[in-house]
Amino acid sequence: MPASRQKQVAAAVLGNALEWYDFVVFGFLSVIVARLFFPAENDYIALLQTTATFGVGFVMRPIGGIVMGAYADRHGRKLAMQLIIALMTVSLLIIACAPTYATIGVTAPLLIVFARLVQGFATGGQYAIATSFLVEVAPPHRRGLYGSFQQVGQALAALGGAAAGMFVTTVLTEAQLDAWGWRLPFIVGLLIAPVGVYIARNLEETDAFVELKKTNQLKVSLWTMLRANLRGVLVTFGLVICGTIAYYVILIYMPTFAQKQLGFSSGDAFRVQVVALVCLTAIIPVVGFLSDRIGQRALLLMGAAALLLALYPLFERVHAAPTFANLLLLQVTLCSLMAIYFGPLATAVADQFPPGVRSTGLSLAYNLAVMLFGGFAQFIVTYLIGETGNPLAAAYYVMFGATVGVCAAWGAHSHREAR
Repeated sequence: MPASRQKQVAAAVLGNALEWYDFVVFGFLSVIVARLFFPAENDYIALLQTTATFGVGFVMRPIGGIVMGAYADRHGRKLAMQLIIALMTVSLLIIACAPTYATIGVTAPLLIVFARLVQGFATGGQYAIATSFLVEVAPPHRRGLYGSFQQVGQALAALGGAAAGMFVTTVLTEAQLDAWGWRLPFIVGLLIAPVGVYIARNLEETDAFVELKKTNQLKVSLWTMLRANLRGVLVTFGLVICGTIAYYVILIYMPTFAQKQLGFSSGDAFRVQVVALVCLTAIIPVVGFLSDRIGQRALLLMGAAALLLALYPLFERVHAAPTFANLLLLQVTLCSLMAIYFGPLATAVADQFPPGVRSTGLSLAYNLAVMLFGGFAQFIVTYLIGETGNPLAAAYYVMFGATVGVCAAWGAHSHREAR
């Protein structure tokens, strides 16, 4: 890989990871945020309110995705990524500095909700823009590998959030956490924001965008894009349903699940999560490399089917015997299977659209799926468990997503069919 291309890929992956870290760390700390900003008559109601607030950020994502995706298709991936980082920094500053409910009353949760809405708008364009950038700077025989770096960025963000959660819940007492410790992971995000700005400013525009700009093929309406790419939108929507449910339940919700449903300490829950996320991050690029040889569709089918078959037995095992070893087995196995699906995912969904509408089409399909099925995944699972009294409801929801993923993978364009 030429040095200039290495720099481009590293910059895109690191910038992507920084932005996703800002978004997901809120989910990891939902138990603490619940008692500080959403006091209620019991922990269940407080947690429902917090997970709903986490989901609120996703309401803005389709809007942000369409606006930012269109902006990226018309003005370039580089400028769009700079704007996204600026918005994420503002929202993170609000959360890091927000007074708690005990200090300013109902204004406290309103501030959190506003910050989540800004985060949702900004993140709405991030996936499509970063994916388009990575796929378009890749050499033709390495598009699968380069696309997989998008998911590596998300995995690194989850890993960073889990590591931050493990640190503050292990080193600090509960009183210290409530007083100031919960702010530390968000402050870390603020400290690294200037790095993200520097990275985005030093990115070069992709050749595919430059070529489209020369030929004046950048002004395509949303309706025109939908008519010409309806199959791509529907396939991407289905593929992302599987990925987003798995991401937000298995990667983000599991520390909360382990504490509330299985009785683990917060420290042990985060230790397991860190190990599992290291496995996920390491395996994704290996699968991305393989996808350039055997195709994205075959690996998507394999990953979704394996996830579907493994979910119930693993959840049932840890529920019957909630030991550290069983929780570790659950998370490492599921994260490894997710890596098979995540490795080819970004390139596969990018291949459903031509370059001129790639950011717009991908943003629309991706963010609708994430808003409806991923953003409120923690709320849905918490509600289902509370209403049914069955902790295995978490597995059922992910199994639903995996089923949709299998069906969508059958209808996807293969790498060689991509336009």
